[in-house]
Amino acid sequence: MGRFAEATLDCLTSDELSELERLIELPDQDLLIWLIGEAEVPAEYDTPLFRKLRAFNRGRDAAP
Repeated sequence: MGRFAEATLDCLTSDELSELERLIELPDQDLLIWLIGEAEVPAEYDTPLFRKLRAFNRGRDAAP
């Protein structure tokens, strides 16, 4: 999360920043299994921002 925030913080909208804060508050283990694809992402968290975060962690471009 930290590297993603550093790379994208200046480009995020206020809504995306709020969403990022919401993701940060999740239990790390839940977030991890969603990011690595071991569990389906609940619809309420499967957002464009989450997909950017997942792509970033998989080494893909996460530019907005």
